[in-house]
Amino acid sequence: MASQIHFLDIKGKPLLSRDYKGDIPGNTIEQFPLLLMELDNADDGYKPFVWHQGINYVYIQHNNLYICALTRHNENVMAIVIFLSKLIEVLQSYFKSLEEESIRDNFVIIYELLDEMMDFGVPQTTDTKILKEYITQDYYKLIRHTTNRMVQPPNAVTNAVSWRKDGIFYKKNEAFLDVVESINMLITASGQVLSSEILGEIKIKSHLSGMPDLRLGLNDKGIFTGQSDSGATAEGKVEMEDIKFHQCVRLSKFENEKIITFIPPDGEFVLMSYRLSSANFLMKPVILVNCKSKVHKHSRIEILCTVRAQIKKKSTANNVEVRIPIPPDADTPKFQPEYGSCKWLPQESCIVWKLKTFPGGKQYHLRAELGLPAVDDVEDMTMKKPIKVKFSIPYFTTSGIQVRYLRINEPKLQYQSYPWVRYITQSGEDYTVRSS
Repeated sequence: MASQIHFLDIKGKPLLSRDYKGDIPGNTIEQFPLLLMELDNADDGYKPFVWHQGINYVYIQHNNLYICALTRHNENVMAIVIFLSKLIEVLQSYFKSLEEESIRDNFVIIYELLDEMMDFGVPQTTDTKILKEYITQDYYKLIRHTTNRMVQPPNAVTNAVSWRKDGIFYKKNEAFLDVVESINMLITASGQVLSSEILGEIKIKSHLSGMPDLRLGLNDKGIFTGQSDSGATAEGKVEMEDIKFHQCVRLSKFENEKIITFIPPDGEFVLMSYRLSSANFLMKPVILVNCKSKVHKHSRIEILCTVRAQIKKKSTANNVEVRIPIPPDADTPKFQPEYGSCKWLPQESCIVWKLKTFPGGKQYHLRAELGLPAVDDVEDMTMKKPIKVKFSIPYFTTSGIQVRYLRINEPKLQYQSYPWVRYITQSGEDYTVRSS
């Protein structure tokens, strides 16, 4: 897949390199900074790869670093990009922060990880928990009392189930499953939805003994295919996009029967992620904000903000936060919230209105008045920045996905297990409302 892996600083100077195949000259990476300059001058948008004189340069940028893979063959670029992303994730778990300094200080252990994660250019073990069992930052831990005094890797490396080790035991066997959905939405000042997107994850925290085999059942197979069980198109059902599974899921079983079966890793992991876009999913704003402002010349600005929770009355939104932009030179704020608390953040030029609990169907108002000592033209004071909204709604999913069952089977130990399921809907990184 890859012949070489290189770590370079922001100027393109190599910091650390690993050659797996020897089919590319070592000084080839010196062309990479020049190729980056050509890409910037071309202004064709971001590309994760560059082709030059028969060599493919596949790279990603992280902090002040470039991580670049070189190959001569026509490889799957996204597969290499995913491996480089996984490499960054593993190194961050070891050093907390992956930067130029951390690479210089830990080059020995990085070489060890590069040798274990890739063999002759082919990805091998990329699970952080398994790697930490035999590649540690304390070298005395590597010495084991064996007859030939050689360090032996754990069985998980050579086992078919490489993400889980043998001999795990818990007194109380539990599995916690969280369905977390994040909503990104762009709303006009009149309340019309311009674009919406749901990013969902099914997270599992496994405290199970032995080698348990889990079977997860969701509310309808139509969420994967757009069709109901009878074969007809399911009315009101939503087809998921960009479905991604953890490596423990048996993909052949899912492709043939749409059933999710797996042997879970120990601890926390993301079993599945998915996306629902506005192209096939129409939804109304969960938290609707209507904000109006009136600017008085050489005087002050008045703001009237109304927030409404458009969810069922049985549901409650927690930790609701509304960030209202204000002019940068505003001062002497006065707040009159109907509910909750307000805070003025002059360094961010905004007002933060916090509501700890927000029952469904309720509506609250906020009146605010701020002084504007340096305002000369009323027309220049229109607030162009959007309003940012944050929230969290437990026991609720916008897409309607539900877990019907989570069956746990361990044929050798035959213990009693306790599965727990929780649903959470929260605001994404881009839940915004345009100001009027």
